[in-house]
Amino acid sequence: MVPTTGPPGRVVSLVPSLTEAVAVTAPGLLVGATDYCTHPADLDVARVGGSKYPRVEEVLALGPDLVIANEEENRREDVEALRAAGVPVWVTAPRTVEQALASLHKVFVVCHLDTPQWWRDGRSQWTSTSDRPRVTAVVPVWRRPWIALGRDTFAGDVLAHLGVDNVLAHHADRYPRLPLAELRRARPELVVLPDEPYRFTAADGPEAFPGIRAALVSGRHLTWYGPSLAEARDVLTAQLYECQL
Repeated sequence: MVPTTGPPGRVVSLVPSLTEAVAVTAPGLLVGATDYCTHPADLDVARVGGSKYPRVEEVLALGPDLVIANEEENRREDVEALRAAGVPVWVTAPRTVEQALASLHKVFVVCHLDTPQWWRDGRSQWTSTSDRPRVTAVVPVWRRPWIALGRDTFAGDVLAHLGVDNVLAHHADRYPRLPLAELRRARPELVVLPDEPYRFTAADGPEAFPGIRAALVSGRHLTWYGPSLAEARDVLTAQLYECQL
């Protein structure tokens, strides 16, 4: 647990999904966020740069009682610099939906917040696995170079709950960089193309996988763990099974 001296009154979040979680749950608690923290849309706090390269001096200048970070999105050196300056930093690292919900609950405990209804709704949404016939998929998250979901990822577990099996789930890397030809040779039944971190569109992505069904999906609902979890199952199910190209 993060060593805090009491309920934090000033929180800086370096993770978009956690920014949304705190801002929706406790308006006024958040004083800083990254440039990529787009939700809620009316969020009015100081911006401290990107997730990978936050301006540490500006974070410190905000006088936070707590900084929230993520093992995957934020650099160790920035976390260590904040801690060296005496700021408690809570680092999340979920690999599954269950772990994400548990991590969010710990954030509420650290921040001395009541468990919000959106978290309860999200938990009820993700207690079961889809009974649809399972489909295999490759899930690129970047191109130039091509990078795809590999083993032990939150997004991969989200898809598994929805009946989609990542063909690279047993790859040695969590985000393997593979030639396009190798992605095609995996012979997936479906290619899942999120709109973040790379913004795949109908005109940018599906053409690289001729003969394979493509589903354009919301990156926020696939990769964020926060209030979006309460609606992600319905949103992604529609995009995966009803809006294939």
